Amino acid sequence: MNPRAIPIVFALFCLLPSIAAAQVRIKDITDVEGVRENQLIGYGLVVGLNGTGDKLNNNVFTRESLIGMLERLGVNTRDQATALSTKNVAAVMVTAQLPAFARSGSRIDIAISALGDATNLTGGILLVTPLLGADGEVYAVGQGPLSSAAIAARGAASSVSRGVPTSARISNGATVEKEVAFQLDKNNTLRLGLRNPDLTTARRIAAAINGAVGAISKATDPRTVAITLGGRDPIDTLAAIENLPIVPDNEARVVIDEASGTIVMGANVRISTVAIAQGNLTIRVTETPLVSQPGPLSNGTTVTAPRTQIQIDAQNDRKLGVLESGATLRDLVASLNALGVGPRDLISILQAIKAAGALHADLEIR
Repeated sequence: MNPRAIPIVFALFCLLPSIAAAQVRIKDITDVEGVRENQLIGYGLVVGLNGTGDKLNNNVFTRESLIGMLERLGVNTRDQATALSTKNVAAVMVTAQLPAFARSGSRIDIAISALGDATNLTGGILLVTPLLGADGEVYAVGQGPLSSAAIAARGAASSVSRGVPTSARISNGATVEKEVAFQLDKNNTLRLGLRNPDLTTARRIAAAINGAVGAISKATDPRTVAITLGGRDPIDTLAAIENLPIVPDNEARVVIDEASGTIVMGANVRISTVAIAQGNLTIRVTETPLVSQPGPLSNGTTVTAPRTQIQIDAQNDRKLGVLESGATLRDLVASLNALGVGPRDLISILQAIKAAGALHADLEIR
């Protein structure tokens, strides 16, 4: 595969001054401490599958769960456990996010994933499944028909699939049974947590709050802004400050995903004076065998004659590029594009620039 065909993405945040100085609302970059989602998990059974469920002989947990469920419904199959051979049942794990301030009776979405060797969950129905929190308490109960955008078809000689047929979702498939106790209106202090910790951004948030409602906030660390209410109503105070605009600041960082060839650079990336040369020797060998067929009644034999074609690309058209000190992201991208650098080569170049001490940014490789 030609590495230049791999998609490359640049976050060109510094191309326009207006973009670099873009203002965002406080509520878009912070969270109120204590206001959070909680993860829920449960184990259940999906029934009604069209022969694509678990094989009971291979999945003991599915067989035992099925027997236990039938016993609770008054059907005794314990003595005939070995005779069970249905393929329309699958054991699944059910996960959900319990939103903050979710009240008893409200509905939440759930995700279902096959646990055994079921091949397709499409068309199945999830039976009543308790969803537990980290403390072991039941906070919601899920049930309903599964919805999946995956497509899977299999024939004797070939098969086709799109998406993951062994996972599905149920919109509003669980009912909240227990609330997480948290009273926001009873607090005398609030703490705002930055989603991207930065000391400059934290100080700007504190300054914006103090300018709008009085000297009640202070940045305590790069992630936290503490607000002392002093008798003010917490809800009214949050409503007054959450829409205040600020200009967030970010550290210089380059993120590289080698698997996909994706490169994202922040606006604050700077380069010291450095010379860049890029070029590879590419040798392509193509085998095109020729078949020599003897004439009729000649008693000859069919032979294959090898035919090899070799192409060498030294990429001599690549030149040496120089980046002056203080080069910005735009300068770096323009220079590397002028050299005809592909994504894979660009990853190696950035690593080399960082190793030379000329890339003034964190290089994060995933």
